[in-house]
Amino acid sequence: MMEMSSRLILNPKNFEITIDRLCFELIENHDDFSESVIIGLQPRGIYLSNRIASQLRHFLPGKEILTGNLDITFFRDDFRRRENVIVPSATEIDFIIENKKVILVDDVLYTGRTIRAALDAILAFGRPSKVELLTLINRKFSRHVPIEPNYVGKQIDTIMSDKVKVSWRETDGKDEVWLLTKEKEE
Repeated sequence: MMEMSSRLILNPKNFEITIDRLCFELIENHDDFSESVIIGLQPRGIYLSNRIASQLRHFLPGKEILTGNLDITFFRDDFRRRENVIVPSATEIDFIIENKKVILVDDVLYTGRTIRAALDAILAFGRPSKVELLTLINRKFSRHVPIEPNYVGKQIDTIMSDKVKVSWRETDGKDEVWLLTKEKEE
């Protein structure tokens, strides 16, 4: 069995600073969010989107920030190919996205397939004027489809055998990001 080594990518303090920075970047580009909506991708993008929305409401008191959660299970290209059955989550979008700027939010961008599925799924709610992508971690050198984020918390160089583990205060007790790498056998 191959051992994994781990390296801390974001500690709790840097995690918080990164989320604040992402919020300020969003404010620069979306002003008061009157024409923009934030959609978190199920299952783990919702933690980031909720945190982003909460901070935006703090930075922009009195402004309405429309947020929703999108389940892309049935839009995945590997839906019927997986050994483990994918259990759908609830899509919660109670507004029309027609002609809105949509900010899709996910925790880790890896192959891009999840985002491709999200682009298909989002069209059921209208045709946005623009779609942007915000991700906490951008794993470079791993794309299967040509998708790049507009907003990046941290960009890391990884190989296919690496794993990125994002821990959330809401589910894991603290905010951290770890890079897990297989150690070479001697």
